[in-house]
Amino acid sequence: MGWLYLCILITPCSRFQAGNCSVMRAFVKKYSGGKTVLVFLISANFLYLLMLFLTIPEVMVYAKGMKLFDMLPTGYNLGYATTFLDTLGPDGRRVYLTHQLPVDLLYPFFSAIAYCLLMAWLFKKLNLIEKPVVYLCLIPLVAGLFDYLENFGIITMILKYPDVSTLLANTVSSFTLIKSMLSALFFIILIIAFAIFLIKQILTAITFNRTP
Repeated sequence: MGWLYLCILITPCSRFQAGNCSVMRAFVKKYSGGKTVLVFLISANFLYLLMLFLTIPEVMVYAKGMKLFDMLPTGYNLGYATTFLDTLGPDGRRVYLTHQLPVDLLYPFFSAIAYCLLMAWLFKKLNLIEKPVVYLCLIPLVAGLFDYLENFGIITMILKYPDVSTLLANTVSSFTLIKSMLSALFFIILIIAFAIFLIKQILTAITFNRTP
């Protein structure tokens, strides 16, 4: 799934011509229809709820109040990483590796595409799909890429425990931090785009009602 996602991320921008990512624009225009967006949003949020109410609580049973790595948006250090993995114990690390992470390897694929296409759908409604602003649709995809890097890093730390190096912990932490920053950024963009869309809808309705 990770390699397929990387292909989707890289392929649209593989044919730059005079700085114009035409393939990416064509991709989001074609697949940002309401039904497609809805399918990916439902899939992403189903996986999110599955983690939130099932797999994450399974790991938290062993965590003794400590937070999972991807629940620390500002990152962590080697001390936290080793203490957390030690606190989980063999059973907790096994549950993390075999229950939580498999679901978390599916989630970035669906969520990144869902929010990329949702952003594109909003830009179409705002008549911005032909503008350079369309490249903002890449932000969820890049965030998804760092989500995969984070997950692969967490898998590596679990498998290498207790021999987790400072370099490994800091690298995975940086992936977590970048993913969190990019996720916050595209949600802010989505909120702004939704607000503009709703304002335009309201103004259009008011204008229509005033028309004799």
